[in-house]
Amino acid sequence: MASRQGGCSLVPLMLLVVLAALFFGRDERSMRAPEINPRRPPVEEPLPLPDGQPVPEYGIDDSARPQDSQGTAFAISDNGLWMTAEHVVRACDRVGLSTGPAQAARVSEIYQSRVSDAALIADGLPSQRILPLAAREPAAGADGYHMGFPSGRPAVVHSQLIGPGSAVRGPGRTEPVLAWAEVARFPAFDHALGGISGGPTLDAAGAVVGINSAASERRGRVLTTRPGAAISLMRATRHAPGNAVVTPIAGIRDALARFQQYYDVGAIRPVYCDVAG
Repeated sequence: MASRQGGCSLVPLMLLVVLAALFFGRDERSMRAPEINPRRPPVEEPLPLPDGQPVPEYGIDDSARPQDSQGTAFAISDNGLWMTAEHVVRACDRVGLSTGPAQAARVSEIYQSRVSDAALIADGLPSQRILPLAAREPAAGADGYHMGFPSGRPAVVHSQLIGPGSAVRGPGRTEPVLAWAEVARFPAFDHALGGISGGPTLDAAGAVVGINSAASERRGRVLTTRPGAAISLMRATRHAPGNAVVTPIAGIRDALARFQQYYDVGAIRPVYCDVAG
């Protein structure tokens, strides 16, 4: 597995994980504390080619029963448009964006892609800062910075792009993905990446080139959507992202500072799924 180095602390970002109770406006009800459940199980390892190179196809087992869980979402407009992963909000009875310890703002206008692991929240919280969406795919070897809340804790995962591939999740559904190789995690941790799903992956240009989708812990691989997934979903739902400023990221320290800035203004937040029953 790729090395998971420390070196830069995100201690100022630490927040209380909402596991027991969420407050959705006036609709208040105790929620069960979810078990560790990323709502996106680890990917199966790709089959090897005769020459030893992996086939760019990954299997995802989505057969687990839906249960309360947490993912990540990020703002793409100042008037309430947010992106997350489709599997994070699938089969949820209630969905909420975190507003603080043990609190969340309920959202209900959610559009889920049928061809990628992307979902659009159209009635989310307004945001004074938004993330820019990339139109082009990065080249193999490009740096990626996966941002979000694995196991409810803020973190950045540094990776390098392996290349495009496809993810098979169930009969009749194949999704285009980008596969990334982990380089390091900040802060260093060994727990699962579940909870980072739905968060943005930024490239060195500072634009979102993918939505975090799945991970292979054993091999240190991360799967994201391809850049076109978010843009296609917005076009299909007749929404448009805001005009975000694109600022380059000069290495991991800059990426950590960027995540800190987005977190401080609430442009990247945990998102919660409540499953009744």
